[in-house]
Amino acid sequence: MQGMEPSLLAMRIVGAIAGALVSLAYMMPKSAREAAARAIAGVLSGLVFGGPAGLALAQWMGVSELLSPSEILLTGSAAASMTAWWVLGALARIAARTGRGRGA
Repeated sequence: MQGMEPSLLAMRIVGAIAGALVSLAYMMPKSAREAAARAIAGVLSGLVFGGPAGLALAQWMGVSELLSPSEILLTGSAAASMTAWWVLGALARIAARTGRGRGA
């Protein structure tokens, strides 16, 4: 992220946090530890994968020409963050069901 314009970095951060917060409303963690792990993974995923995810989504939806770089980063960061949150939540529930989770 070296040399990135501050406004684009801000879009990555805002999108990543927004994705984690929206996910929180739909899939609540069972513990504070799980919440922290999922939030950290979600935000980091949004920061790292926000650009490629946003570009891929915009191209797949056919709206690349209609969106600004900031909108693409915001959308991609939120999508990457939400994906990480949901995947970690699903894995935690699977681990708990199979007896590998700490809550079992």
